[in-house]
Amino acid sequence: MTDAKQAFAQKTEARHLEEIFDDADLFLGLSAGGIVSKEMVGKMAPNPIILALANPSPEILPEDAHSVRDDVIMATGRSDYPNQVNNVICFPYIFRGALDVGATEINDAMIEAAVHAIADLARSGSSDIAAAAYGGTSLTFGRNYLIPRPFDPRLVVEVPSAVAAAAVDAGVAARPIVDYSNYRDELYRFVYRTGLAMRPIFEQARDNPRRIVFAEGEDERVHYALKAVLEERLAEPILIGRPQVVQSRLERIGLDLIVGKDFEIVNPESDDRYWDYWNHYLEKAGRRGVTPDIARTRVRTDATVIGAVMIDRGEADGMICGSIGSYPDHLCQVQDIIGLAPGVETPSSLALMIHNSGPIFLTDCYIGEDPTVDQIVEQTLLASEEMRRFGVEPNVALLSHSTFGSRECKSAKKMQAALKILQEQSPDLMVDGEMQSHIALLPDLRENQLPNNRLDGKANLLVFPNLDSANIGLNLIRTLGDSQIVGPILLGLNKPAHIASPTVTARGLVNMCALSAAEANTGFSHNLRRNQRV
Repeated sequence: MTDAKQAFAQKTEARHLEEIFDDADLFLGLSAGGIVSKEMVGKMAPNPIILALANPSPEILPEDAHSVRDDVIMATGRSDYPNQVNNVICFPYIFRGALDVGATEINDAMIEAAVHAIADLARSGSSDIAAAAYGGTSLTFGRNYLIPRPFDPRLVVEVPSAVAAAAVDAGVAARPIVDYSNYRDELYRFVYRTGLAMRPIFEQARDNPRRIVFAEGEDERVHYALKAVLEERLAEPILIGRPQVVQSRLERIGLDLIVGKDFEIVNPESDDRYWDYWNHYLEKAGRRGVTPDIARTRVRTDATVIGAVMIDRGEADGMICGSIGSYPDHLCQVQDIIGLAPGVETPSSLALMIHNSGPIFLTDCYIGEDPTVDQIVEQTLLASEEMRRFGVEPNVALLSHSTFGSRECKSAKKMQAALKILQEQSPDLMVDGEMQSHIALLPDLRENQLPNNRLDGKANLLVFPNLDSANIGLNLIRTLGDSQIVGPILLGLNKPAHIASPTVTARGLVNMCALSAAEANTGFSHNLRRNQRV
């Protein structure tokens, strides 16, 4: 008998397997298929645990065990049944944590830390990425979900972090981790491709978590995002929605969050501030066709209006809306209530595409149908300012189907005129054009076209001449280029508010929440004093 089994050996007169099932609480088998019968299961204590881990045929099939006991808790080593026990859940990540700190050994404390991390992950319920990895199935801790699924992407963060910390505490780490928050951020890069680009934004958000409103507070994606926002300490979230609906949906997807305790909620059907809110809205939008009756109705039914009023009244620092509804409708309400920043004539949008070759920013893909020269200048300056928040210095290409005067056309002339103004107003900005998109992204080709152009390498901000070209370009990159999007980022408002697209993921909402908080923390001002003509 091996040492591992010796610790569990008991003195007994029993010599056959069926003799030890009377009132047994747990069966652990890693032996041979079909050796446990229904009769044996029937003799076990209430709520018995059966770990039938023989492969490919377990000691007893789950359907056989369940046929005689409704209360059985069952796990196997097979992927076609719930509760698959698979060493891939732990061993790659144990080694990852050990190697990251240069551990001289893998000891019991490190293994125990991995066990607790895995158990905590199962109890914490599902997440958007875990559900997505398994066809959208929400996982709730219980009889059929005792252990994370083998390909739960969160394992790559939680288990190595726990193992690395245990190794440091045990004194076996040759390279102790000093900043665990930074270490976890590095691991998140394996889960979320947007992680590296968003890192400066997350750090700015964590400096002082702000009150960020999620307008569509009953949306399941918002609930997954809510959990991540709280865990990563990015903001103090406020949800707009009916409390009973939000709570029931949180419970349905297995998130252990409580309305009014873990986050604030605004009930549009019953809030003491209703009279103040609709009057505030009427004051802001009364000369834009909003009557008292319309104001009263919208403050009961339009969550974007409620959120914008909260920001304008100073009861929130930022807002995310748009996961339900049309972009123009949300923009109209946000602009009417929050207004534009000083010096800004029109709002615009910015999209960040995370691509294998690096980040690329695009403007304006959502708002300006046919922007004027001055609007092109304004959106370029706004986008450049926002890029610096990400720690990226703009390298701006003004796009057209013409390259450096090769065609005489309206869009080319517009971009040429915009370039002249930008060079006058922001002489330090690296910007050039007009040029075709491939010329912007391929420096060698650009050098052949015009050796003395002002760009340094590949352009990282693409400015389009109109909405058609911008939106088509965005979606081509998005679908054909294996890219992830952050945004759209709304530019030019007086206070932080962003309008997501209906296809936004939970992680997309987390990113936009962090951006709103970062903007509030770092002094949100799009006052384009540089737009004063020289």
